Amino acid sequence: MSDGNRVYIFDTTLRDGEQSPGVSLNAEEKLQIARQLARMGVDVIEAGFPVSSPGDFRAVQAIAREVRGVTIAGLARAEKLDIDTAWDAIRMADQPRIHTFIATSDIHMQHKLKMSRDKVLETAEAAVRRAKGYTPDVEFSAEDASRSDLDFLCRVIEKAIEAGATVINIPDTVGYAVPSEFARFISEIRSRTRGIEKVVLSVHCHDDLGLAVANSLAAVVAGASQVEGAINGIGERAGNASLEEVIMALSTRKDQFGKYTRIRTEEIYRTSRLVSNLTGMVIQPNKAVVGKNAFAHESGIHQDGMLKERTTYEIMNPEKVGLSHSNLVLGKHSGRHAFKNRLEELGYNLNPAELNKAFQSFKSLADRKKEITDHDLEAIVDEEIRTVDPVYSLDYMHISSGSSVVPTATVGLTRAEDKLQEAACGNGPVDAICRAIDKVTGLSCKLSSWEIQAVTSGTDAIGEVTLKITPDGERFYVGRGISTDILEASAKAYVHAVNKLIWDSEMGR
Repeated sequence: MSDGNRVYIFDTTLRDGEQSPGVSLNAEEKLQIARQLARMGVDVIEAGFPVSSPGDFRAVQAIAREVRGVTIAGLARAEKLDIDTAWDAIRMADQPRIHTFIATSDIHMQHKLKMSRDKVLETAEAAVRRAKGYTPDVEFSAEDASRSDLDFLCRVIEKAIEAGATVINIPDTVGYAVPSEFARFISEIRSRTRGIEKVVLSVHCHDDLGLAVANSLAAVVAGASQVEGAINGIGERAGNASLEEVIMALSTRKDQFGKYTRIRTEEIYRTSRLVSNLTGMVIQPNKAVVGKNAFAHESGIHQDGMLKERTTYEIMNPEKVGLSHSNLVLGKHSGRHAFKNRLEELGYNLNPAELNKAFQSFKSLADRKKEITDHDLEAIVDEEIRTVDPVYSLDYMHISSGSSVVPTATVGLTRAEDKLQEAACGNGPVDAICRAIDKVTGLSCKLSSWEIQAVTSGTDAIGEVTLKITPDGERFYVGRGISTDILEASAKAYVHAVNKLIWDSEMGR
């Protein structure tokens, strides 16, 4: 049974979020995100679906072993192999949870499972009992619950509770519900299901109609005490409920909800940036809470109001979500101590080797840019503190391009002690760079997406390039690079993605 006023936050960025088309995180990247989620204070991290692949199993196992002070969940279908594999992956967690599920809607039972209602009842009960034999903390989800027959759904939930489930999750799997309807649905489940008061009642809403956050909050009002979702709302199809929006709605409108979470909201922005950087899913500027325009004001009327009183047009303090407004300016004369101190204020605690690497990049940038902002520092750390040891590193690049010449790139890379150089022509300078890098590495990859954002303002702004490459049309690798030269940033990003591809190949993924 849960604290009546507390809402538990179940993060599925690393499981459902990673199912976003074109997203593929390696074990080290998943571990980095999991550590940040724990720092932010989520209650549960759904680390993955262990039976789905050896790579996912290793990632879940690493998270269970290394991330402490938070519940680590592994997803499992209502099948013996799935449940056994999930337990093998999470058994070393200090708070392990097996999350097992089966569909309960007629459309799923008939067309996907090809099971009768009685068979689904039997399978659900057996799955929970098997999971309970491994760990006392078992979550049961009724997939496509919002389109299920309510009487049958309540019977399945009762069987799961009798078998030992401690959390019951009600998913709106295809984002079909609307808030008033979903609130009534949750209320009916609470009133018609025996034993429901003994468990944590959870919801997992998808955003196909743009209602995932609204449905989640409506469910909280109706009595749900756990909300499942993902950072930045990533996930299958249109994604999941955006956890940062749910959290800040509960915090900002305590008068309405009367609920609290244990989230350290000052970590929200940093967590959002990390997920965006590692998945390659760029955050839309007008995204609530974490978009770059979320606290920006252009209208003269708005600006006038803000200058007189911030709350005229801001219902949240940007510092509450981790957006700093420090007046400390760093430049080329700043020392290591000031640099380290500012990083710590931003939430980055680097080891000596990482600090040295980041400081050298800071000094290099300071020679080209008069003032270094917090956004610059975040970009430097995100760029330099890599999750994959580089096989190749960029030494130099030279570009010949113009309206009347064929774009040509010469690229120099280092591999171990070897200095390697190749040149290539392309349809444009970025294409030429990629072709030259392919010639050095011997790989042939398709550039499936390329995006650039200005990290800071001004003509000397840092450009951040995010791109995706694929060697076969099935696996995708995200690369990121920053520089005041967008072509250099592109080269760095392509090399970064290639290093990930090589790392995966060597790990046998």
